Amino acid sequence: MNSLQNHFLIAMPSLDDPYFKRSVTYICEHDEKGAMGIVVNRPSNLTLKEVLNQVDDAIEVSAEKSDFRVVLGGPMAPDRGFILHSPQTGWSGSIEVTDEVTVTTSKDILSVLGNDQSPENILVALGYAGWEAGQLEEELKDNAWLAVEADPTLMFRTPIGNRWETALNTLGIKIHQLPQTGGCA
Repeated sequence: MNSLQNHFLIAMPSLDDPYFKRSVTYICEHDEKGAMGIVVNRPSNLTLKEVLNQVDDAIEVSAEKSDFRVVLGGPMAPDRGFILHSPQTGWSGSIEVTDEVTVTTSKDILSVLGNDQSPENILVALGYAGWEAGQLEEELKDNAWLAVEADPTLMFRTPIGNRWETALNTLGIKIHQLPQTGGCA
């Protein structure tokens, strides 16, 4: 098995699951036990300021980050927060995925997300996507997903609404080139 950790899963047009349709999912973990990822292009109705104020209304949020959109990271544990960010030490519950991406699940990072002490790049997600052992491999065989090595610029800097098409473009694929139905040759 080849690990897809630090890859994007790009939903094929034929994937009609309402949660994953036209999604881009960053894979944080993938091993023989299964996989865990964060959908990076499904905006929620919440801003960073609203989420932080729900946790503690004393947390300061800069005007620059006030309207930062929180994403729906997946259908599992939608009440739990996951922060993908550029590496920064000092947070409990952090796992360094690569030297450019860390995932943190602890509340201690929340106090700085809205100010200048925040990691340079952040993506705040509610929930995650998970696959049991062998499930993701089957979905790949069924042509539900394309996989490409993750690009932090796409995840952190590309507007949310452009991430699916931009991810496809990294493979040299234009939307009109993709079949609308799945299948195997």
